[in-house]
Amino acid sequence: MRAAVIDLGTNTFHLVIADLSDQIKVLYKTNIPVKLGEGRINDNIIIPEAFERGLQALKQFSEQIDRYQIKKVKATATSAIRSALNGTDFVKAAKERSGIDIEVISGDREAEYIFKGVQASGAVQKMSLIMDIGGGSTEFILCSPDELFWKKSYNLGAARLMQAYFKSDPISKKDQSLITKHLDAELSSLKEACNKYQPEILIGSAGAFETFATMILKDPSAGTRPSCSIPLEGYKKLSSHLITSTHAERSEMEGLIPLRVDMIVLAVLLTNYVLDKTGLKKIELSSYDLKMGVLYHLLQTK
Repeated sequence: MRAAVIDLGTNTFHLVIADLSDQIKVLYKTNIPVKLGEGRINDNIIIPEAFERGLQALKQFSEQIDRYQIKKVKATATSAIRSALNGTDFVKAAKERSGIDIEVISGDREAEYIFKGVQASGAVQKMSLIMDIGGGSTEFILCSPDELFWKKSYNLGAARLMQAYFKSDPISKKDQSLITKHLDAELSSLKEACNKYQPEILIGSAGAFETFATMILKDPSAGTRPSCSIPLEGYKKLSSHLITSTHAERSEMEGLIPLRVDMIVLAVLLTNYVLDKTGLKKIELSSYDLKMGVLYHLLQTK
């Protein structure tokens, strides 16, 4: 059986086409930086320009799906669409323009798919805290190699934080302090859960953590392996460099794609906060995330 999985994220839409005969064999994958949360994500509005970019991306995905003659298509929408007042309008327009049915999933469901994807990567070797930084939300999962114990999705995505707090270049101490206060207010339940389950390692799910690994290890293939370790000292050095750099300086950094030039700063501040509050000393990258989690779900339920 062949299947197509579409992940409609706040920043990027992803398409993966795979053969699910025995195991997952990826035949084609692509992504388009639609920036669906541009401009007014904290007002829960998809602006017209972003709305149209999203529809155009799905039209392109539909053409690839037809080319591969795929009958099974699973399209999941996350934070930007589920929180937008015109999210249902987008889902309806997407069906009319591309023929793609979109399922708007809850934050809990999103976390479950992320766990399934990260679990398949082999990154979970002991009690772990999984962190998936999106544009609209960030998911946290506490788990062992075989079991999910706790999960929660917070509206603390990089795009939301950037629009609310990133007012200077480079980001000022005042902006950083406001972000820390906001995280203190929002993440008390995460701190309680970590105190209860005592994770030993932080596992970053794709996205920003792929960027960290690529930049620290100076290896473009780091994000293509199912998982790899991110040296803590290397991360600390990179995080300090990113926070103190200007937009122009980050634009010239090798391994940093244009979409993440500014949002990587917010990803660093989120990651630093979690490392500081949990005391975790080990970081692992899982390049498998929600998309692979959906594929494994389809494989197991076909």
